[in-house]
Amino acid sequence: MDRFLTIDDVTKVFPLKEGGHYTALKDIDLEITEGEFVSLIGHSGCGKSTLLNLLAGLTQASSGGILIDGREVSEPGPDRMVVFQNYSLLPWQTVRQNVALAVNNVMASSSLAERKQIIDRSIAMVGLSHAADKVPSELSGGMKQRVAIARALSIRPRLLLLDEPFGALDALTRGNLQQQLMQICQEAGVTTVMVTHDVDEALLLSDRVVMMTNGPEAEIGQILKVPFARPRQRLEVIENPDYYHLRGELIGFLHQQRRLRQHRSSLTAAATGAATGAAASGIAAASSADRHQARATAQPPARSQGPRGAETLRIGFLPGLDIAPLALALDQGLFDRVAIEVVPVPFARWDRLEEKLLEGELQVAITSATTPLALNLGLGGRGPWPAITPMTVSRNGNALCMARSLLVQGVERRADLRQWLLNRGQPLTLAVPDLGSMAELLLRHWLAAGGIDPDQQVRFTPLSPMTMAGALRTEQIDGFIAGRYRVAEAVEDRQGYVLATDLDIWSGHPEKVLTCSEWWAEAHPRALDALGAGLMKAAERCDDGSQRSKLTKILSQNQWLGRRAEIALQRQFDYGNDEKPQALLQFNRYHSDRAHIPNRAEGAWILSQFSRWGWCPFPSNRLELISQVYRPDLCDRALALAGYPTLRPDRHPFCLADGIPFDQDDPLAYLKALPGAPVPPIAPIPLPSLSAPALLSP
Repeated sequence: MDRFLTIDDVTKVFPLKEGGHYTALKDIDLEITEGEFVSLIGHSGCGKSTLLNLLAGLTQASSGGILIDGREVSEPGPDRMVVFQNYSLLPWQTVRQNVALAVNNVMASSSLAERKQIIDRSIAMVGLSHAADKVPSELSGGMKQRVAIARALSIRPRLLLLDEPFGALDALTRGNLQQQLMQICQEAGVTTVMVTHDVDEALLLSDRVVMMTNGPEAEIGQILKVPFARPRQRLEVIENPDYYHLRGELIGFLHQQRRLRQHRSSLTAAATGAATGAAASGIAAASSADRHQARATAQPPARSQGPRGAETLRIGFLPGLDIAPLALALDQGLFDRVAIEVVPVPFARWDRLEEKLLEGELQVAITSATTPLALNLGLGGRGPWPAITPMTVSRNGNALCMARSLLVQGVERRADLRQWLLNRGQPLTLAVPDLGSMAELLLRHWLAAGGIDPDQQVRFTPLSPMTMAGALRTEQIDGFIAGRYRVAEAVEDRQGYVLATDLDIWSGHPEKVLTCSEWWAEAHPRALDALGAGLMKAAERCDDGSQRSKLTKILSQNQWLGRRAEIALQRQFDYGNDEKPQALLQFNRYHSDRAHIPNRAEGAWILSQFSRWGWCPFPSNRLELISQVYRPDLCDRALALAGYPTLRPDRHPFCLADGIPFDQDDPLAYLKALPGAPVPPIAPIPLPSLSAPALLSP
């Protein structure tokens, strides 16, 4: 069906009497087709009625716009009618007169007979012909609501807006009216948007249910498609085998939103208490996880001060092109030196970096995009740890490098590799930077999409990226997946060739992200914002081709990549297969095209892969987990501080190498569509508990 209603990046901000402002809705994107019935559901204060008022033209968006058939909604109009919970009938006028009020105003050019016919037909449509001459005080609540519906539909609006129309009615009356409304809307073909708190009502009436997150800055958290055929009968819907699964999704979402609200309140209180205690005693506060690790190592995390009171931030990283923004920001003084002093701390292995992050010796780290979720889930043998990511540092940049001996044997494509494995009869040994890393997930996906079983035909070996080229040269491995710098070394030395890049697997995927503990981010907002803003400014310059020679000079310093950095910064990408190097646009991407967003849809895909490969059950509380880990609000703060416009993620499904669309609103459908992949078990995942941070003695 054709798109009828478009809500395009709508944000609504209200000024407060005491000054300041309140953001009720943020970045709302939604498309509705003609004749569709859509319900809005969420806790009180999530902006449902605000969005309805925007659709009605009763108020205007602070940014973004609403289009009906390509025309902007800027004021109320006869193509839209609203039915409120309180009926809004004139008490001194009869049923007929209340309906006539709308008809006579909108259809004044029609004859008196035509208008009378429309009025009578509208009253009959809701079954009130016998009460046409009664005033509202003589009607029951259900009858009054039917009058309001008759009045709304009498002028034949294209969009019917319902604001909890049955909320004040008893269950029996509400059930009867729901059935009548469903029949009326279907017969009239009117597009309907309804606000409700009733999940059963939403499932009975809707084609889709839009679930709103908590306010302020409420967003669309999930969109649930209701697959029941029309016309519908209540008993048939309830007896449908999918009904209770869908009902559980709605109720689960509402429960997760309530827990998120409680969690954020506890986090704010804990961070405020920690900051107050630290200021009074001069001792840093630590979360329970940090405290346990710090005592075990007798090295409690300290909030040291840099020049002029600036907070010292120790940031961990592994050398590679992903750290280009960090290197450039430090070289060109892009960090606010009044707020922070950034101390880069290099590591050779990812597991060692994560260990120091959990111990509190690092405040933040540049990690694999999978790390924040893996830490929260306790993967890798560690207990759950409350990691978050406030921004994405880099996108793309990996390649699968194979030993040149395979090229000699004719392995030039994935299909050749599959046949080579069948002939060989033993597993392929491939090195990955870390088990569970983004590089491993991409490689597993690409192999499986080509008919190669990653669990049966491949042996994954975790190696430091610094040792991968050497391991390939000494034939300890058949290949490795890593960033461009390590791959370029192997190609330059004629030890390896590139069989695939991640542009072939998932172009634009998150590669490295900024990771820190949740409590630290809450307790140190100024430092985190300053760090993010400096990295973003540097990232823009890293994407600028005119800065390449300057970036090469910086990264060639021993503290970063060293003298061979230039081979990884060539404009042409050398596959090492004796063919002419090619230009790969945005092979390493740092800033352009919404690169910094910590995108929750990407997090949902990562979770789906954790479950696909049997590392954990698929979390039934995935939205709660993802909302805690992915913090676009913190990204927006850093963007604003850096002078960039805030960004919004794209809600549209995306595809990887296998061509199967991934929809963040229905990740289980994606898992079920994967050929030969069993549907993983589904279970709630306990999230890291957050006890109030305690003060540590030095």
